[in-house]
Amino acid sequence: MVARGKYIVIEGGDGTGKSTQVKLLRERLKEEGIDSIEFHEPGGLPITDNIRKVILNAELQRDPVTNLLLFTAARHELWKSARQKLEEGVWIVASRNYFSTLVYQGYGEGIDLQLIHDTTLQFTDELYVQPDLAVILTLEDQAERERRIGKRGQLATPDTFESKNDSFQQVVQEGYKQLAHDYKLPLLSAQRTIDAITDEIFSLVKDIEKVPLTLRTGRSDYSTNLETVK
Repeated sequence: MVARGKYIVIEGGDGTGKSTQVKLLRERLKEEGIDSIEFHEPGGLPITDNIRKVILNAELQRDPVTNLLLFTAARHELWKSARQKLEEGVWIVASRNYFSTLVYQGYGEGIDLQLIHDTTLQFTDELYVQPDLAVILTLEDQAERERRIGKRGQLATPDTFESKNDSFQQVVQEGYKQLAHDYKLPLLSAQRTIDAITDEIFSLVKDIEKVPLTLRTGRSDYSTNLETVK
């Protein structure tokens, strides 16, 4: 019987380097003989790529709950595919999961956090809302965040969330800290070198079997050298 693959999530606001860390972690896993695939929510499949276009188009005005439903629809489709791969022993390394919605639509747009959790769970499952490991990258320097995002070039249409004002971005920043605190997730500074961040993430990955990730229990077994919320 093939052992289930692990579901790893790298979270954080725009410009924190999530995609880079997903790529580097997968390279490390390959060196260990572990097969993995990347999930970058909310895209990755033809249907979810089109949902993503709607979500990120700031010119399309809608209610915050509509954002929740759009993200949930994309996750429902993506998770069906991911679940199959996990059962085949393949690891999933994801840039974002519903933690983003808790922050952006919950803290940022005012939707009840329990509604977000319950809606997501209804159309995914327990493993999705409780990954084998999730880490949050944080970037305090707003100017650095803007510089990193600017390197991506001009978008055809304004990004729904990147284009919001500094006040919203600060709420997102604080929301990720609160999320890390409430869910006992490692909070890693993204202002260090890329290699330093990769090393820390990989050290956590190696401990998955020894220290299962626990959410919503108030228990944290991660090493004390991690940056934590006071």
